[in-house]
Amino acid sequence: MSEPTVQGELRDTPDSWEVRGERTSFEGKVWDVVSDDVVMPDGRAATRDYVKHTGAVGVLALDEQGRVLLVRQYRHPVRHRLWELPAGLLDIPGENPLRAAQRELWEEAHHKAGDWRVLIDVYPTSGGSDESIRVFLARDLSEAEGEKFAADGEELDMQVRWFPLDEVVSQALAGELHNGALVAAAMALKAAQAAGALDTLRPADAPWPARPF
Repeated sequence: MSEPTVQGELRDTPDSWEVRGERTSFEGKVWDVVSDDVVMPDGRAATRDYVKHTGAVGVLALDEQGRVLLVRQYRHPVRHRLWELPAGLLDIPGENPLRAAQRELWEEAHHKAGDWRVLIDVYPTSGGSDESIRVFLARDLSEAEGEKFAADGEELDMQVRWFPLDEVVSQALAGELHNGALVAAAMALKAAQAAGALDTLRPADAPWPARPF
């Protein structure tokens, strides 16, 4: 069987098909649904509905014992309590993504970190949303000073625990963990460790074309 012909490097590249019409189908409290009339390669137009998202950051906090700090909270759309990374939306105008990640680590887990690097950037649902998530690797961890963040709403029910990275990976492979950012980040960290590449990960202020700052 002949191999398929693929041109170019193994990397995602920016591109944009012609858009003949764009409108907001639904305007929500956090994000909107937009509808674009896109010209396909064969010249026909097709409507593409997708969620217009602010973007988000996540933190994979790794301690010296190889444990990962996770939070557990209820997610209504999937009717589950999920173990996740400390994470949050980029919904404060002008806030740097690294600063947002540091804030989320403090708010959700009352921790700070002395070493920050970019672990992965992902489009979690590229077929239906323009959401982009940057996950930072945080090391050199310590408990934050002062009073804890005053949580409210759904965060009042949040739990915080440490788990060995190997357990997180094995539970993801067993189908017991489902949060996309957590699963992708845990696998990426494990791969980086195996390659001895933790100290060559991108710096915390590396460019992020999906959400330029």
